[in-house]
Amino acid sequence: MVAPSAAVRSFEGFLTFCRIECGLAKLTLEAYRRDLRQLGAYLDEHGVRDPARASMEDLVNHIRWLSRSKEYEATTVTRHLASIRVFYRWLHSTGAIKRDPARLLERPSAWKRLPGAMSEQQMATLVEFPSKEGGDLWLRDRALLELLYSGGLRASEVATVKVSDFHDTLGVLGVTGKGGKQRVVPIGVPAITWTKRYLEECRPGLAQKGGGRDAHRLLLSFTGRPLERVAVWQIVKRIAARAGLADVHPHTLRHSFATHLVVGGADLRVVQELLGHSSIMTTQVYTHVSKSRLQEVLLTCHPREMRTRTSFSDRNRPNSGTIRSENASGAGGAQASVNRRGK
Repeated sequence: MVAPSAAVRSFEGFLTFCRIECGLAKLTLEAYRRDLRQLGAYLDEHGVRDPARASMEDLVNHIRWLSRSKEYEATTVTRHLASIRVFYRWLHSTGAIKRDPARLLERPSAWKRLPGAMSEQQMATLVEFPSKEGGDLWLRDRALLELLYSGGLRASEVATVKVSDFHDTLGVLGVTGKGGKQRVVPIGVPAITWTKRYLEECRPGLAQKGGGRDAHRLLLSFTGRPLERVAVWQIVKRIAARAGLADVHPHTLRHSFATHLVVGGADLRVVQELLGHSSIMTTQVYTHVSKSRLQEVLLTCHPREMRTRTSFSDRNRPNSGTIRSENASGAGGAQASVNRRGK
């Protein structure tokens, strides 16, 4: 039996620490694993068998290779850099290395691009598109879309919701987010209605096909097994394409949920709680105000804009503004001249 290399032992020890001690989410661990494997392969190719012996120059060259040779986006390179930083910080804390070579690495600058949000009409078109003509799973698809938009859920969150997490009488849904953090999300009447129909008319048949492999998950695949995160993406993109909507994925519904709340006057702190963000800064990135709303606030609140709009309205109002001035310079003006001459 071949003993694992130093790189494999270091990576596995770090991932075990992240899973047991830090309680990081499965998807986060998978991202760390991919990034560190790529780092290990690069270092091994350049003669560094043990990541603990890598220098700052080695790490800089790896980051440069990701950006230039692999042509990764700045956001992807930033994620790789975050994985490297955390890994070497762990090596330093355990005493495996005396000096952290990643401590001075700088993140590449990147534009913060807001994900697109659909209009309310587009959202209605998408959510209402599933019908009986779409196959036996149309009720599941309708419930899926309603829950994503009504609760602002991530694809991974809606996929892991259990039947016991759905409380129709209270109108809430229990959700497990990133890092295993749990929150209670209120959902609207349409989401409750269609989820109940799915539970009554569709899910029992799917669970029977699965032969007890449903794991009590709310949303099931056509084989009766729990719906996976990737399948949620595929379903949303397929329905959007059939509805004539381009570039739509589960996170588009989440961002639209937050945007529509903010435009409707919701407090940003409330939106933060609904989305499950630990920092308000994250919520500010995911929510923006529409241009029409900006223009409305400017015209309503800016003092010069208010005066200009009032003046413009007066000038265009019948029998007012300019017309009154003309009358004043007519008969009224003539009378004023007579009075002045009399004096």
